[in-house]
Amino acid sequence: QVQLVESGGGSVQAGGSLRLSCTASGFNLDYYRIGWFRQAPGKEREGIACISSNVGSAGSTIYATSVPGRFTISRDNAKNTVFLQMNNLKPEDTAVYYCATDTLSNCRVGSSYAVRMLPDAYWGQGTQVTVSS
Repeated sequence: QVQLVESGGGSVQAGGSLRLSCTASGFNLDYYRIGWFRQAPGKEREGIACISSNVGSAGSTIYATSVPGRFTISRDNAKNTVFLQMNNLKPEDTAVYYCATDTLSNCRVGSSYAVRMLPDAYWGQGTQVTVSS
């Protein structure tokens, strides 16, 4: 049974940092891409970062243009976990953050750099991040 569990969310002041974790069970995430998404109240879900499989895709990463240089996605295969390090947080980063995976290994599909998942992707339950000014 595929399961993703996010943790690490919380409340911080603007300029602070958080590291989110996405721990997988029921499959080896080394073979699949993992994406981080967020959804703020009243807004659509936004894809913000994705890390490709280490097998054949060299663990390549892509990021949304809304988080250039502030967020870093990484993986620890021994822990079957993907991380999202978030620095210099801003109030507009306040949202519920989700991780997701699907059956593809490469974050880039064709020429697109958009962070997306297939319709039948697996999703975690989300973790709340609140940034105060």
